[in-house]
Amino acid sequence: MAFTIKQTSLIVATLGVLSFIFGVVAENKKPASGNIITGKNFVICKYPDDPTVVLGYLSAAFLAVSTGFSYFALFYPYKGKSIPQAALFQNTGFLVFFNVALATTGLAATLLLWPTITEQLHQVRNIHHNLATECPTAKTGLLGGGAFLSLDSCLFWLVALMLADNTREDYFGSDTKLHPVLAPMML
Repeated sequence: MAFTIKQTSLIVATLGVLSFIFGVVAENKKPASGNIITGKNFVICKYPDDPTVVLGYLSAAFLAVSTGFSYFALFYPYKGKSIPQAALFQNTGFLVFFNVALATTGLAATLLLWPTITEQLHQVRNIHHNLATECPTAKTGLLGGGAFLSLDSCLFWLVALMLADNTREDYFGSDTKLHPVLAPMML
């Protein structure tokens, strides 16, 4: 199946928005703390049933799929014509947005996975021998911050896709001749 720039942009945007929504909902559904059940020389933390862990992992998964598809879409040969990576990375704007998209993706993944894994560990390791335990949950605000960075990452990938499309048009021109400066690279 042949993709167009509009289709790939729509897919990247949809996946990025889904990652954002799942991250924000995960942050809002996260309980403040668990219920303390004391026993003899131990404390059991009972956490309410909440979808925080599942939503956090879904948000991270949609971020990963959005990023993977964005990366694929940047170098995909549209209309059967591929452009050398060197031609793309000679465009300073593309290079900047590509690197910023990678950085925001990494930071978003960190801020989504860190509290999700921490929350899951709190729920699994819920027996404590310290009687002063207050049944903590993951740090508040990290999932929401990760969700917003996930949306930012999606937007940076979209700008990189637009800049790659502009570079493709400049490279091939309107009559699909090779770009005169980059033609020696093709040989």
